[in-house]
Amino acid sequence: MVTFARKIIGMRYLSFIALVLLLSSCTFNAVEQDSKLENYFKENNLNGSFAIMDNGTGRFTVHNLKRFRDSSYLPAGTFGIVQALIGLQTGQFTEVPSFSTDSLPLLEKRGAQAWMDSLGYGARNDKERFKINTVDSFWLDNSLKITPDAQLGLIKQLYFGQLPFFKAYQETVKKALVQEDNTLYQLGYKTGTGILKNGNQIGWVVGWIEENNHAYFFVLNTESSTAQENLPAILVDHVKNILKGQGFFEGNR
Repeated sequence: MVTFARKIIGMRYLSFIALVLLLSSCTFNAVEQDSKLENYFKENNLNGSFAIMDNGTGRFTVHNLKRFRDSSYLPAGTFGIVQALIGLQTGQFTEVPSFSTDSLPLLEKRGAQAWMDSLGYGARNDKERFKINTVDSFWLDNSLKITPDAQLGLIKQLYFGQLPFFKAYQETVKKALVQEDNTLYQLGYKTGTGILKNGNQIGWVVGWIEENNHAYFFVLNTESSTAQENLPAILVDHVKNILKGQGFFEGNR
């Protein structure tokens, strides 16, 4: 049960930050549309976009820039990142829920809405904020949508503890996302899959890879007319193949 004091602390913190985070876009210092990425998508019959950002230089390597920047889709299981943060901040969760599924535990609607408004998550613009209708499925029912660009912005801000949640909770969620951690690299990510209004299957992998204390943030977004039950594992393999093609996993970046 959430104590009254916990609620007050959470809301005071929410008011104190007095900002609209609007997980909007990352700043494009330099963008390279990589032919190797284009070839990878063609060879593997993938429809979608991929982007990776070098945090040190602000440089983006992108396939399908227009889709990455301008097209929005249901977040599916990737919304679990935000949901875990809200749940921890408001005291509804005592630990990070499992990230292995697109089915997520429920949040109290009013509190969740307040945090969604603060984040600007799924907002079309400064004035049109997303409003939660069905509390048990809004991240899957196509009412909530987000661009790949905004997804990348979210994971970057989480990595550096820059979201409007207590830093301890951001660190807890960040650690829960780490899938591989060794002397050469650290790889963290969250997957998500869902069905669009047109019947196509959407897929996401949002995360980071760190080598030599240098972080890179990436997002893979795919769309297919043929549904695959094991899509999350397939997409993770694609991400690893793409990253390997970019020279990662050797500890030399």
